[in-house]
Amino acid sequence: MNKNMGSADRKIRLVVIAPVLVVAGVLVGPGGWLAIVAFALAIVMAATSVVGTCPLYSLLGLRTCPLQRDTTPAREHPVSR
Repeated sequence: MNKNMGSADRKIRLVVIAPVLVVAGVLVGPGGWLAIVAFALAIVMAATSVVGTCPLYSLLGLRTCPLQRDTTPAREHPVSR
């Protein structure tokens, strides 16, 4: 899969959003369905951050990382005169 998440997006998901969801899950009660949803979302946020690919971004055609450029040197074509 092609990476479609930039480094800032990945860091925000891993350092901010996932921990906030875990804390929210603990605060609402670890056994409730709302907590289970919060924990599942935290796992998804952390996993997509580590992998660098968000399936939802792919479906919507979004991309937060810069386009990868071809690093191979361009071949020089002889110029006919």
